[in-house]
Formats: sequence, C-alpha cells, structure tokens
Amino acid sequence: MSVFVWAMVGIALWHFTILVPDRFYGGIVGAFLAAFGGGVLTGFLLPTPGVPLANPPGVAEALWPIPGALLALGLSYWYGVRREAAPRADGRVR
Repeated sequence: MSVFVWAMVGIALWHFTILVPDRFYGGIVGAFLAAFGGGVLTGFLLPTPGVPLANPPGVAEALWPIPGALLALGLSYWYGVRREAAPRADGRVR
C-alpha cells in the first residue's frame, strides 16, 4: 500500500507542471516519468530502505516521496533547458 501512496504523491506533484513552461526533457511524459520515478525512489529509500509494513500507511509515507519527485522534476527541467539551448551538429541552435 505504501508503494501506491508514493506513486500517487509523485503523480499529484506532476500535475503542477502545467504551471511552468514545457521545457522538461521528454515533454510532459518525461515530467510524468520523472515525478513518478523520483517519488517511488525516495519513498523506498527514506527514512530506511525498504517497504514499510505498516498497513494502512501513515502520513510519513506520504511525505517522503515529495523531495524525490521535486528533485527529479527539477533535474528533468534543467536538462531539458540545457539540451534545448545546445547547438545542433550543424551549428544551429535548436
């Protein structure tokens, strides 16, 4: 059940990407995958690696994926902006 909560928190944070320009690497689908993956990864790793056995999950399980999802979205945005500004092989800017 905790994995479901981690995934839903990542997806919930992904919904806020419509408020920023679409410069994410991979577009909106790339932002979705970044938020989903970052939320699940930090949910699994924090505070101790593993899936908590508490059922139903507590509030702490809903808070641990937030930093990972935001960090993954930030990295995806940064890489997308950087890649967009890089010159192509023929010397022109994208």
